Amino acid sequence: MYSHILVPTDGSALSLKAAKEAARLAKSQKAKVRGFYAIPPFVTPATGEALIVTPEMFSEKEYVKRMQKHANEALSKVELEAKKLGVPFEGSSALADSPWRGIIDAAKENECDLIVMASHGRRGIEGLLIGSETLKVLTHSKTPVLVCR
Repeated sequence: MYSHILVPTDGSALSLKAAKEAARLAKSQKAKVRGFYAIPPFVTPATGEALIVTPEMFSEKEYVKRMQKHANEALSKVELEAKKLGVPFEGSSALADSPWRGIIDAAKENECDLIVMASHGRRGIEGLLIGSETLKVLTHSKTPVLVCR
């Protein structure tokens, strides 16, 4: 039924839970897994009188380097779950104005037929204030989405 499953990750324990579920599903479907990490855009930090700043804080190049390192660490966790079950894995990351849009774009670009992702389950005011990337993916994606909690 599924042949290419996208697993967005942020490196958290909750996204690892979704990666485990995706790997199990991929094994049962003889599918492959693609891990994806959306790198938020660089924003120059605001400074104040009491803030100690380093030159690296204002360097977009350094920011991307550090974020790519974090992305690789997060993706390696997803890869490990896939490899444990003998599931083919590929990982990628990309700069994205918003994570949910980056996830949808990655699914489309890589011809994924399912997105498996985690949800923190925030509701009410907390959900409104923080927002839910999962909800935005569910709302805007044409690719089916499996949500793990």
